[in-house]
Amino acid sequence: MSTIVTDTLQGKTSATSITLPTTTNIGATPLVSASANSLTIRGEGSATTSIQQGLCKAWTNSSNAAVRNDSFNMDGQTDHGTGTYSYELINHMSGVNNYAQAGMARSSGDGRIITRDTANDSASAIAIECTGDDHTKADMSHDLFIVGDLA
Repeated sequence: MSTIVTDTLQGKTSATSITLPTTTNIGATPLVSASANSLTIRGEGSATTSIQQGLCKAWTNSSNAAVRNDSFNMDGQTDHGTGTYSYELINHMSGVNNYAQAGMARSSGDGRIITRDTANDSASAIAIECTGDDHTKADMSHDLFIVGDLA
């Protein structure tokens, strides 16, 4: 096999996929698998990590009225009432149970909790409830992110 060493690559006018052999390294990290729609690398030790599973699929930084200050893969929001919000996904998840979400509510109160709102949750919309330390729903600014399988 030949080796090409260069400092500059010139792009083509149309998109092209790059196919790498399974023995390829990215820096010092070996690629374990690079098949269609899948990229697995060696993580810490000898464990492998799926790049697709670990990437954030959607996130938002939103106000207490579900107004998105900034976001990724979201194109709509609904304020369902005190402390309950949902966000429409541009690229849907593969199913309602094929992702995980986590977040943080921002408020001047001491306790802030975000939980999944299963009444308004779906593969195409992520829904949350914000509560204070007294477990009462409250309007709060919040950050939310989602990882898992896209449809």
